[in-house]
Amino acid sequence: MQGQSRRSLRERLTTQIAHMSFLLTRPLTMGVRAAVVDDAGAIRLVKHGYVAGWHMPGGGVEVGETCENALVRELAEEANVVLDEPARLHGLFFNANVSRRDHVAVYVARRFRVLGERAPDREILEARFFPRDALPPDITRATRARLAEIFDGAPLAVLW
Repeated sequence: MQGQSRRSLRERLTTQIAHMSFLLTRPLTMGVRAAVVDDAGAIRLVKHGYVAGWHMPGGGVEVGETCENALVRELAEEANVVLDEPARLHGLFFNANVSRRDHVAVYVARRFRVLGERAPDREILEARFFPRDALPPDITRATRARLAEIFDGAPLAVLW
């Protein structure tokens, strides 16, 4: 039993040291977004105050946070949405537009509640549902591509 404890401690230390070196040699950033789809098939999008276009709600994954927990937090913060069941992972995308180390996990959320209208602030100017056949003209290219994958059977891309 004692040898097993020592080996376990050694493995844990080795893993921690390796991961610390990864921070110096290959740090990675991760974001999450969700296609929040109501029963009529409309999509909830957000308009940010600091970047152009309509986007799926989401944001960065904090250190020590799971993607799923980040998604729950970001949906509440940006879109006033609370999930009633876990969102389904749609795909993981490399976002070279941000950096050579950024990735975005995209989810589809179909069971949720909207906790009233969201008041505009500096981060989010507006959050609302759009029918699939009446998406805003200034929806971002990446958002449009993800929706085509999710709803129209477009091939799943690897790039954001």
